[in-house]
Amino acid sequence: MPFWLDRPDRPAPAPPLTAATECDLAIVGAGFTGLWTAVLAKQADPARDVVLLDSRTAGWAASGRNGGFCAASLTHGLANGLRRFPYEMPTLLRLGRENFDALQATVATHSIDCGFERTGALDVATEPYQVQELREDVALAKELGEDAEFLDREQVFLEVASPTYLAGSWHREDTALVDPARLADGLRRVARSLGVRIHEHTPVADVRRDRAGVRLRTASGLAVRARRAALATNAFPGLLRRMRPYTVPVYDYVLVTEPLTPAQKDAIGWRHRQGIGDAGNRFHYYRLTADDRILWGGYDAIYYWRSGLGDHLDQRPATFELLARHFFRTFPQLDGLHFTHSWGGAIDTSTRFFAFQRTALGGRVAYSIGYTGLGVGASRFGAQVMLDLLDGRDSEALRLRAIRARPIPFPPEPARWLGIQLTRTALARADRNDGRRGPWLRLLDRAGLGFDS
Repeated sequence: MPFWLDRPDRPAPAPPLTAATECDLAIVGAGFTGLWTAVLAKQADPARDVVLLDSRTAGWAASGRNGGFCAASLTHGLANGLRRFPYEMPTLLRLGRENFDALQATVATHSIDCGFERTGALDVATEPYQVQELREDVALAKELGEDAEFLDREQVFLEVASPTYLAGSWHREDTALVDPARLADGLRRVARSLGVRIHEHTPVADVRRDRAGVRLRTASGLAVRARRAALATNAFPGLLRRMRPYTVPVYDYVLVTEPLTPAQKDAIGWRHRQGIGDAGNRFHYYRLTADDRILWGGYDAIYYWRSGLGDHLDQRPATFELLARHFFRTFPQLDGLHFTHSWGGAIDTSTRFFAFQRTALGGRVAYSIGYTGLGVGASRFGAQVMLDLLDGRDSEALRLRAIRARPIPFPPEPARWLGIQLTRTALARADRNDGRRGPWLRLLDRAGLGFDS
């Protein structure tokens, strides 16, 4: 059971759909993207009839089982955005900050109790070659107006006491920590208060044109007719065939410790509670929870043959053992600390590492997919872009090439599986070889492809 979902006060499920219905906007998927789409649609037009459908319950998948890092970035970091859309980065950074501020304002206005902490993010170097990379990252961020600071070995140790840290870069304003399941529950409450009709345990089997709109068919055979539809299905197979080549489901695994004692907390410091990630290609991410546990995840991203998905993949003992070894290497002073929760889940990885939005069926359907693990904040932006597309509304975002473009699709199997495994092996080799990227990774770089841990 994911730590965030393991609590008795989760809301009771909304009733499943039991009769055919009609609406102005149908949304499939009640994770962050679907919930934000519902909320923003009703805020823009309170008279719009919105129906939100989910195969299980709101926030049960990636939205309720991630690390709770809410980042302002829309491009999976500064370096990734600059490689792909350098001339648009100032605008993308500003739009990301505006989206981030609006998300925080929604949390405050609607009293969403999700433990929102704007702590910033601390990237740490654990190998000598990464130190200069962090220096360059801070210099570039400052050039673009970001509040970033380089920390040498002594300075980063004063922030968080790990013998593995050689340096750090602290981006102070661009990341918040949240309890993601409580954020999803709060958005669900807001959506219902605005009049959104939510039906959980209502899987949708297909979507197609219907008169002047679209017709969605549920797994039980019921029809939902809508003027427009938004698909927010994340890592799960897209209801439209054209969606499927652009993302692959990659499983990420997480551990959570028991609460730290005051002595254990003193032993590691961490007074500013930043979210932390190390600077390797295969990286760990970790953070403190509200009750001073440590959530520790990442590194061992797993792609299963033929885009495998299923509850049976949520537990992977070999990965949990690997994560535990890395944890105690990072914090040897916490030897003997126990882990209370372990879980996994799929993220929708795209070849450009950040989400894209498109329309289909003559502009009647929009979708937003490919967040690659950075959807807690960017999902709100993706929701707004979908609504702009569906409503035919011009916006600054839609004029950007970064928004109009789509990523390079993944090849079909078996080339997909072979390519991902080869990339994982090459990334591990680069981490062992002072970050030097071999021929395969250089080829992917030139092609604009990649794979994120």
